[in-house]
Amino acid sequence: MLKLEGFKAGNSIKSADYKYFMPELVNKAYGWDSRELTALAEQAALKLGQLDAYSDMVPNIDHFIRMYKIKEATVSSRIEGTQTNMEEAVLAEKDINPEQRNDWREVNNYIKAMNNALNTFERLPLSSRLLREAHGDLMKNARGQHKQPGEFRRSQNWIGGSSPANAAFVPPLWEQVNPLMGDLENFLHNNDTGLTHIMKIALAHYQFETIHPFLDGNGRIGRLMITLYLIEQNVLRKPVLYLSDFFEKNRTSYYDNLTRVRTHNDMVNWLKFFITGVIETGQSAIQSLKDILLLKQDCEEKRIYQLGKKVATAKKLLDHLFLQPVVDAEQVAQATGLSLVSSYKMIDDFVKQGILHEMTGYKRNRLFMFEEYFSIFKK
Repeated sequence: MLKLEGFKAGNSIKSADYKYFMPELVNKAYGWDSRELTALAEQAALKLGQLDAYSDMVPNIDHFIRMYKIKEATVSSRIEGTQTNMEEAVLAEKDINPEQRNDWREVNNYIKAMNNALNTFERLPLSSRLLREAHGDLMKNARGQHKQPGEFRRSQNWIGGSSPANAAFVPPLWEQVNPLMGDLENFLHNNDTGLTHIMKIALAHYQFETIHPFLDGNGRIGRLMITLYLIEQNVLRKPVLYLSDFFEKNRTSYYDNLTRVRTHNDMVNWLKFFITGVIETGQSAIQSLKDILLLKQDCEEKRIYQLGKKVATAKKLLDHLFLQPVVDAEQVAQATGLSLVSSYKMIDDFVKQGILHEMTGYKRNRLFMFEEYFSIFKK
């Protein structure tokens, strides 16, 4: 059994005119002495249990999960440099300015990759194959479409700098990717590592980012892997925990802690950082679910209640807005069965009640946003 305090990350190896980092294999049994790490792991397990229980009580939870996925996709992609926000992500591509469509496509590809990966569990475990399929979805018709989508890299990549010679970090040689990912896959499915699930996926996330198995998209796939693991292991029954927001808000600490594992073998502090993120993100997700239920109750009991005979139809529209919080008149007509003229009147009622706000400033082709709903996911 290897103590986490004695973790060996790997070695820098000279190759040609640069050095690359060759990580140690991780599929081993571990122990640790840190009481602080034990206490954090226990807190994280309790918090995820609370989140799982609370999400089970929320009606139409899948509606809200869609928004969590959209938030994760926009934040995770923003870490990589895209500019699309949540309000834009829910729009159709035709409603996006042409110069912003590449960013929009990357965000929506991430949502597709996430949905397909979650659905794939019925036929495929969390594995190199599943991650490659998710990568293919992520890169399809986007800026990374020429960087071997759906395949592990067959050339050297690097982080920072103009070449491996002056890079901030150079991952292992491409010939080493398959055996390293095979070891990581075995680690994920090894029930005798001695680690809690949160510690295990924290270590796995570090190892994945160190291997950097794809030419592009490693950050997004590595963050997606966290949620996929928690679902596969039944730590959570619903995908309501995403760490990209925590990583972005603590971006410097995130990269510093990953780097420190490689430079100082400091796995314990990386685990503490990661687990703290799980605790904070879990609490934030619980509060968001509470805020959503309060908003729904307020809209139903205080606002649309004032619409008299229109209440039943207004309830249909409100339910639709929790699934699709940006609409036009045609979408309102489809959701409610109203004529186009009556849909405009219903929209006007919702604007007066402060539920919808016009977001384009146009006189034609207007779009209306459920702004209070979005604001819950931006806290």
